Amino acid sequence: MDETNPPPPGAAHPGASPAGAPIGKVTLQGLARELGLSTATISLALRDSPMVAEATRLKVQEAARARGYVANRGAAALRTARTNIVALGLHDIVNPSFTELLAAVEDALSEAGKTVLLGVSQEDVARQTRTLGTLAEYRPDAFLVSPAAHSRVEDLKALASTGIAVVQVTREIEGSGFDFAGSDDVTGVALGVAHLVALGHRRIGMIGGFGAISTGRKRFAGYKAGLAAAGIPFDPTLVMEGPGLRAEGRKAMARLLALDEPPTAAVCFNDLSAFGALMELQAAGLLAGRDFSLVGYDDIEEARVWHPPLTTVHTFIPEYGRAAATLALKRIADPGRPVERAVMTPELVVRASTCAPVPVKRRPL
Repeated sequence: MDETNPPPPGAAHPGASPAGAPIGKVTLQGLARELGLSTATISLALRDSPMVAEATRLKVQEAARARGYVANRGAAALRTARTNIVALGLHDIVNPSFTELLAAVEDALSEAGKTVLLGVSQEDVARQTRTLGTLAEYRPDAFLVSPAAHSRVEDLKALASTGIAVVQVTREIEGSGFDFAGSDDVTGVALGVAHLVALGHRRIGMIGGFGAISTGRKRFAGYKAGLAAAGIPFDPTLVMEGPGLRAEGRKAMARLLALDEPPTAAVCFNDLSAFGALMELQAAGLLAGRDFSLVGYDDIEEARVWHPPLTTVHTFIPEYGRAAATLALKRIADPGRPVERAVMTPELVVRASTCAPVPVKRRPL
């Protein structure tokens, strides 16, 4: 308000409360004085502690809301050396499997009183470095990281050097010396190959995945291990590398169908690439489960509602998401504890996209 036009007598100054008292920063101490309680009781009530009677908790929380109280997290962090923040660095959130992972991690950490800050790298190491660096400025108690393609162990050690606990989830940099939670990808893809072999397939392709990520390396190793266990020679022309996306799965299937001797079946890096492959089969006038056999990987919710429903490998994403959260909490509590790995054993889920082999006619590109 312009000082040349003062408020009328009795009117409150714009810097005052409705009662005429100056508006200042609301503190724990101020709330304690006003309510006649100790600051410890106020603090516990604001954190919804069961140590405080419900009526008292509600009274304190209502008073705090009415007065616009905001907790000073920076001061709390200085007192406790904890921010109760956990940073989650994912390389992708478009794939529903990572949405499922995020939900499981957030639920588990929320139960432990932690707040999750999310950063996404989009498979770009430079972007990952910037994003994780920004998240580190909030002094999280821990980092959960699914490393972007081409990440190096130095990238994770730079985070750990600041004293922040680091846990790898889904993907890992092998030999990095950090905790890890994820799926046994070698065993998982080998299960898919074994299923196809049991149906009678001998010419089996692989769609998706690449060597710059640990999941790509492990799933490819599982593919080769499954072939070797059945005595089937490895044929590199049947491997179609690429990102685990619908569009890439469709392109890969088109290339397989264009081979002089197309495979009769394929395992896929993930369910998204399998969905793309299903679309390309349909475009070619073929049907998975009748003319071609296809196995996905992850078992996301969408897999069961495709036509036909997708045979796939269930990787227990919520379970290893919660395991990653638990590893982070353990590492926060005891930074010197031995490195731990929580690796879930996948299970094959047989639906309608696989069948006994039938000759597949070559389809020119």
